[in-house]
Amino acid sequence: MSGTFLIIGLGNPGSDYDQTRHNAGFWFLDALNNGSGFRKQSRLSAEVCRTRLHERDCLLAKPAVFMNHSGRAVRAVMDYYRVSAGNVLVAYDELDLPPGTARLKQGGGHGGHNGMRDIFRHLDDTGFLRLRIGIGHPGHKDAVTNYVLGRPTLKQEVAIRYSISEAVAVMPDLLSGNVAKAMKDLHTAEDDQPAAESGD
Repeated sequence: MSGTFLIIGLGNPGSDYDQTRHNAGFWFLDALNNGSGFRKQSRLSAEVCRTRLHERDCLLAKPAVFMNHSGRAVRAVMDYYRVSAGNVLVAYDELDLPPGTARLKQGGGHGGHNGMRDIFRHLDDTGFLRLRIGIGHPGHKDAVTNYVLGRPTLKQEVAIRYSISEAVAVMPDLLSGNVAKAMKDLHTAEDDQPAAESGD
């Protein structure tokens, strides 16, 4: 694995959404880089930060469009900086994982996630890495929209941010190309942490 690595966090722009479950991908980027250095690049429909993490040149990007239009921004950033899918990690909230759990995977489907679904519409190669950050499920599909756009309980937020910190901890291996070790260490670490229930 060589060249600039692009880490994209999915979320909704604006202060109204900062603390909502759907913005867990943004939380991950802020944890990686202390929330600093992002600059709005209107032509890319994204906020972008150039940084160096664990001896690797990295780009961090937050789409500056709403979640269901994420693909446009992702494609623009990848094209502008000439980053291939093999050097991309997309971090996003995952209903099918409980708070306190995060999982790394490479390739696969969009899982019904609106942001991921739009990325699939815009990219020919969807073999990029994904960091799925568990936020839990409200229990009924009709409640999903209000749930993801709502703030987590304190117990949920603590659990979500714990899983994000564990994901940050495995980035040295991931960025050095040892993805299998990063996956193993992340999944093992979180097996030892009690997850918060969605309704807690």
